[in-house]
Amino acid sequence: MEAGPMVSIGLPVALFIIMIGIGMTLTLRDFRQVAVYPRGIIVGTFAQIVVMPAFAFLLVALLNLPPAIAVGLVIIAACPGGTTSNLFVLLARGNVALSIVLTVLANVITVVTLPLITNFALQLYMGTEEYITLPLDQTIGTLVAIVLLPVAIGMVIRSYWPNAAYKAERAVSVFGAVVLATLVVALVIGVKDRIGELLAAAGPATLMLNLAGIALGLLVSRLSGLTQRESMAVAMELGVKNGTIGLLITLTLLDSSEMSIPSAVYGVLMFFFGFLLSVYGQRVIPKPDVGPGARS
Repeated sequence: MEAGPMVSIGLPVALFIIMIGIGMTLTLRDFRQVAVYPRGIIVGTFAQIVVMPAFAFLLVALLNLPPAIAVGLVIIAACPGGTTSNLFVLLARGNVALSIVLTVLANVITVVTLPLITNFALQLYMGTEEYITLPLDQTIGTLVAIVLLPVAIGMVIRSYWPNAAYKAERAVSVFGAVVLATLVVALVIGVKDRIGELLAAAGPATLMLNLAGIALGLLVSRLSGLTQRESMAVAMELGVKNGTIGLLITLTLLDSSEMSIPSAVYGVLMFFFGFLLSVYGQRVIPKPDVGPGARS
């Protein structure tokens, strides 16, 4: 279940480059709008921290899952959105600034909430208790290195060389799509010997969780009065999780390969549905005016 060099080394490098490109599509005004109208932040954060884990507990009850799979499903549901969600939001023409804020905020908050939810699930389904903790310094360091720093570099480039930033936008989208497609292939190859076993054990539950996250994100956002672009960002944050944290908890902290199955399966499925949601976004959301003279 370990990631190969292409994923463990190549993905962070590729994401750094892609996040620079994403930064080229943003201005400080985009983040100012998110801060001034924080409804998207509130809805998205609440949905990630509360709604998704609650739905996972409901799924466990409805499907009568084995204890270890049940704990694993709750863990991946309680994980925050991953950095690749920002790229998917860009491809889907969603609100990228809101997506970045939600990613950073949720990853920091879940340093506290994820251990609490995990311990509760262990008590409920396994009758055991593990006082696990997540490394706050490592979480913040990763967010700065893979999200905040490259986005800031991209924004500086746009500020001083807007024409170059505008020309680079399509190249970034294409490169991002290629990286994501390559990642899906690498993940599938990595579990090819066990893919049947994994899908049989946790496939239906993780499939329902992934689809429900996307559907709930779109529904709750629209009911809350968010725009199409904001709703897309929230849905993507709920659908594309930081599966690495789920694997860290189950394989390293809990030392359970069985509990890791939902995170492993979800980590593959979310990219397929992320692609589909991106295609949907490109069909229903008008392309924003991001020309060198445009105001974002």
